[in-house]
Amino acid sequence: MQTTEHTPPNDDMIREILTAPKTFAIVGASHKKNRPSYIVMKYLINKGFHCIPVNPGLEGKTIMDMKVYSSVTDIEEAIDVVDIFRISDAAFEVTEQAIAIKAKTVWMQIKVINPKAAALAEKAGLNVVMNRCPKIEYERLF
Repeated sequence: MQTTEHTPPNDDMIREILTAPKTFAIVGASHKKNRPSYIVMKYLINKGFHCIPVNPGLEGKTIMDMKVYSSVTDIEEAIDVVDIFRISDAAFEVTEQAIAIKAKTVWMQIKVINPKAAALAEKAGLNVVMNRCPKIEYERLF
């Protein structure tokens, strides 16, 4: 029987994940400046992280002068953190993509909760943060 239990990360693990320089794929990135994904991406960039927007509906366009990709697997460079701004059900497929590209961390945003995706990522050796925001965690820990 496969477990779907997720062990929440401790502060040391989150600090390590949020120590720049790291490359984030922002899945569900929005071009709208009032959307949480835009705000978080801009914040992370201002803290020294490299962010790559992922949104199939905006593929080929730009957000903050950065090319938008349709999928995590379309990105040509190494990704450290796959940050998921999608509905919880979509997190499993994105997690499979994160594993395929050998990302180090799957980060599910606030209200993105998918224990099966978390268990899959952990089984593959990835760090998992679920139902948290890197902007909030960065402000809290640094």
